[in-house]
Amino acid sequence: MTTHRTLYDWFAAAAARHPTRPALRTSAGTLTYAELEEHAALLAERLVAACGTAPATVALHATRQAAAYAGYLAAQRAGAVVVPLNPAWPQARNEEITAASGADAVITGTGEVAGRNGTAERRDSIAYILFTSGSTGTPKGVPISHANVSAYLSHVIPRYGLGPGSRLTQTFDLTFDLSVFDLFAAWGSGAELVVPTRGDLLAPARFAARERITHWFSVPSLVSVAVQLGRLPEGSLPELRWSLFCGERLTLDQARAWRAAAPHSVIENLYGPTELTLSCTQYRLPEQVEHWPAPADGGVPIGTLYPGHEELVIDADGRPADQGELCVRGPQRFDGYLDPADNAGRFVAFDGTRASVCGDLPSAPPGLWYRTGDLVRRDGGALVHLGRLDHQVKIQGYRVELGEIETVLRAQPGVVEAVVVPMSNGAGRTWLAAVHTGADAAGEPELRAALRSRLPGHLVPRTFTRLDRLPLNTNRKIDRSAIIELLEDGHAAGTPRHEDESGRRAPRGAGVR
Repeated sequence: MTTHRTLYDWFAAAAARHPTRPALRTSAGTLTYAELEEHAALLAERLVAACGTAPATVALHATRQAAAYAGYLAAQRAGAVVVPLNPAWPQARNEEITAASGADAVITGTGEVAGRNGTAERRDSIAYILFTSGSTGTPKGVPISHANVSAYLSHVIPRYGLGPGSRLTQTFDLTFDLSVFDLFAAWGSGAELVVPTRGDLLAPARFAARERITHWFSVPSLVSVAVQLGRLPEGSLPELRWSLFCGERLTLDQARAWRAAAPHSVIENLYGPTELTLSCTQYRLPEQVEHWPAPADGGVPIGTLYPGHEELVIDADGRPADQGELCVRGPQRFDGYLDPADNAGRFVAFDGTRASVCGDLPSAPPGLWYRTGDLVRRDGGALVHLGRLDHQVKIQGYRVELGEIETVLRAQPGVVEAVVVPMSNGAGRTWLAAVHTGADAAGEPELRAALRSRLPGHLVPRTFTRLDRLPLNTNRKIDRSAIIELLEDGHAAGTPRHEDESGRRAPRGAGVR
């Protein structure tokens, strides 16, 4: 018997209060709260019928259709854990995630339900499991509890004045943890969720104005794309009230461009790894642009932790510092990975003087701190994000472990060594480049096709370059910075100037922090 407030509880309470108000708008039309609740109830019945009992875990193979949202609610109504899949991802990837989660059933974008022989135990405390990129080549399952999400919703709904009459965007795919804000900050408050098409995302001002959006939420790179396409004109969003950005570094240039389009909107920069439930810090840019910060790197601070959370910034020796790795504990911190083996080294205990890394843990007690792997600096009471302590990067807002891509690339016939590095066009957009050795390795088209059959599109490098050997640093380790410089110059070890798939010269490198 659960004692916490579930995600479905949040929706059901709003549906009881506002049955005739719009809950969901897609390209196919609008559903009221009562209609969406009815769809979810019917689909939940089909889930139970397909499984012969209430399912423990349900995979959701759908996105941006009414059936996807009804399916998410149906699984929650049945008390199941939701595992979102992306239909655009390779089938092998989705099958790997489905098997790892032990799902009892799969819901498709057409609302079809397929039962399967699930292996997961019932976990009433868990709301959903998202699978993130893993450095070993295997995606890592991150279970987030209803209690984690309830703590999150209890903060963001009042902070952003959400309620009937609010119209929220749904820019994030369901495999992206930030989509939970889109869905349940809307449905937990009686607001309306408005789903853009892919084309709408390339013209955000036109979409937001047409749909009378009050609350915008997206990755910052969407702003850069809109600016480059000339689709973010000044003053085009006079009615927008709130603009939230997360998932990537928000630059001051991006914020200025958005403010020019939405002069009356409050802009907030949010930060948080999946393990800390969507976002856990906030920084609100001052109303007057002349009062905005002016950091040397051009980035907007990530701000302060949400109420009820504690931060611990530690140096390489585990001692408290004003600059170092950010560790966090509080009600949004998850209890550990789906595979307990992944917990090793990810949590620390702190005795008031020094942090000690925890080894193998079946789950993490509340007193432990989660190691984010992010390097931060305290600056005037706010946290400033300085980069990563490992080789993890963000692509289209998704967390990417370069080691996962390198593992798949090294498995290809003829490839001996492989390294993947992030590159940047200097306007806030990051992409991936791969270099490899092996005289008998397949060519670029074959390698790209092989990776596309195994990995989501955002994990597939844009360019592939063969080198006779990989550059090493003075410690005889692979020198990633040197690789980036070679790719920038376009003459890696005698390799001719490299071009991307469109025939354009590849942009300059971002460096690995």
